[in-house]
Amino acid sequence: MKIISVAFKNLQRKKIRSFLTIGGVTIAVAVLVSLMGFDAGYQRALTGDIDKMGYQVLVTAKGCPYEAATMMLKGGGGMRYMEQAVYDKIVKDPRIDKITPQLVVAQFDKNRQNGLGGFVLYMGIDDSYLKLKPWVKFKSGGWFSGADSDEAVIGCETADREKRVPGNQVFIPKLNKALKVVGIFERTGTQDDGTVFLPLRSAQRIFDFPYKLTGIGIKLKDISSLLSFEEALYNEPGIQVISMAQVKGTIFNLISSAKVMTNSIAIIAILIAVIGVVNTILMSVFERTKEIGVMKAVGASRLDIFRIIWLETTLICVMGGFFGDIFAILGAQAVEYILRHILPYAPGGKLVLITPELLVGSFIGAIIMGLIAGVYPAFRASSMRPVEAIRLGD
Repeated sequence: MKIISVAFKNLQRKKIRSFLTIGGVTIAVAVLVSLMGFDAGYQRALTGDIDKMGYQVLVTAKGCPYEAATMMLKGGGGMRYMEQAVYDKIVKDPRIDKITPQLVVAQFDKNRQNGLGGFVLYMGIDDSYLKLKPWVKFKSGGWFSGADSDEAVIGCETADREKRVPGNQVFIPKLNKALKVVGIFERTGTQDDGTVFLPLRSAQRIFDFPYKLTGIGIKLKDISSLLSFEEALYNEPGIQVISMAQVKGTIFNLISSAKVMTNSIAIIAILIAVIGVVNTILMSVFERTKEIGVMKAVGASRLDIFRIIWLETTLICVMGGFFGDIFAILGAQAVEYILRHILPYAPGGKLVLITPELLVGSFIGAIIMGLIAGVYPAFRASSMRPVEAIRLGD
């Protein structure tokens, strides 16, 4: 206990230098925790988004599979369209358990986002949509009164933003078309929360896409039949079959490529922090050469000197690890806000997942870093000869 007190008092001698060194360790730990938290959070949120789509297979018009899947997950312009006849043919396949046709249209609304403008996602669906997503519940109101009615069921975010309740109207800006709100979905944590749903036939009529679809969501009776199902549709002109597992893997691969760069940044930050700690302790040792010589002359052993210097290094990293965890927790919301504005697709769940295990692991890692960084300065100090140390210190 006395050694800890001595080590702590030694750090207080140069408060600014010690503070800056602890700050370097703090930043390195906070960056590491944030990056690892993002990796875990993004994967879980993306998996949740895909699972909540309710289907295992997505049939779309030919194009980039990643682009098609992203559009279906997030919405946006540039959707490709296919003939409804494809659905009429696929629906007869005995391997299908549930199937739902969709027409997704994105319209730009200049009044969104405080006048900056943004896309509103409209989705034409029919009764099969709820069969494929049985967990979707109504917060208020109910389903469409007819298959070709000018009505809308809206997500909870759209309802909150537009201040709409059943009986009100929502407008399609470019078409100057009004839809009566008949229902509001409960929060799902997916892009459905910001979507305006309308009957499929109404969407095809209103947006002038007669007998057109953007996607067909399919749940198979047996997922092992996926390969044969894809092969059966391989020669069908103008379409492509995308499994949600492939979508997940594709996006994860893209994220992994970016993660290599971000992890490299974290490693560099940690190395810089370690060098800073070693430099600080070495400077302290050189400044206290005479003091160390006197301590050894009056009976302090090499082990005693080694333990004091080693403990100083460890204390710096322990405090840096603690404050780094605190900063990571406090800054998680800011990091998530930034990520949602720079990522091409941000899933609906929590993007930065900081768990107790991650915090404990990073704190232990900081202690280990301190133990390793302190070996050389402690060895250098403990190796000094008393007479030479006192003479050099004068």
